[in-house]
Amino acid sequence: MILDVQHPKKKEFDFAAGELLLVNKPYEWTSFDVVGKLRNAFKPLKLKVGHAGTLDPLATGLLIICTGKMTKQIDTFQAEEKEYTGTMILGATTPSYDMETEPDATFDISYITDKQIKATCAQFTGDIQQYPPAHSAIKIDGERLYEKARRGEDVELRLRNVTISEFEITRIELPEVDFRVVCSKGTYIRSLVHDFGKALNNGAYLSKLRRTRSGNYHVADAWEVMDLFNFIKEQKATKSDIEIPTSEI
Repeated sequence: MILDVQHPKKKEFDFAAGELLLVNKPYEWTSFDVVGKLRNAFKPLKLKVGHAGTLDPLATGLLIICTGKMTKQIDTFQAEEKEYTGTMILGATTPSYDMETEPDATFDISYITDKQIKATCAQFTGDIQQYPPAHSAIKIDGERLYEKARRGEDVELRLRNVTISEFEITRIELPEVDFRVVCSKGTYIRSLVHDFGKALNNGAYLSKLRRTRSGNYHVADAWEVMDLFNFIKEQKATKSDIEIPTSEI
C-alpha cells in the first residue's frame, strides 16, 4: 500500500507493511548514505530499506526510498522515466565527466554560438548509444568501475542503448549552459554532457545535476532527509504498535 507520503502531517504510516518515501538527496551524500540514515531512524528495529535509482554524490534531487515489503517493487520504480535539470561547463573535460576530478584538457569556446548549442541537442534526442563514465558504479568482475579508475587502471566500457525523450537548453552564459533532460532508465547525464561537448568539437563536463522527477513522482513532494529522519523517530515514540514481522528481520 502506498500512502500520500508527500504530506508530512499524515500519521498513518506502516513502514513494515511497505511505504514509498520521496526524499530530496542532499549534495555530496551518496544514495546509500540516505538509506543508511533512514535505517538508523528505525533502530533497534531491523527494517528493510532500499532506494530505486542511484544518484551520484554530486547530484541532488529525487530519490525514491522503499521500506518493508515495498522494497520488492524497487525494480519497477527504477525502470520509470526520469527528468533532470543541470548545468554543463563548455571548454574543458574531466576524467570523471563531472567536478569530482580536475580538468584534464581545455578548449577555445570563443567560436561557439547559441544557435550551435541549441542545434546540437537534436543529435541526442531519441534512441542513442552512450558509454558509461569510467568513474561510475557499474560492476565489472565484482568491482565498481570507479574503484579501478581511481587506481589508474584501464577499464573496458561497453555501449548501452538509452532513450532521450526531451533535451532542451534553458540558459546560455558561456562557459555555463543549463539544460533539462527527460530520459530512460540507465542514462548517464555525465556521458550525455561529455558527448555533447565532443559534438561541438569541444569539451564539456557536468557541474550541477538535479533529478526533478521519476515516473509520476516529483521532487517538489519530497522530504528533506533530516525531516523524514525526525518524523520516523517521532512515529516510534508515539506509536508503540510499530512492529516488524519476522520475515522482515
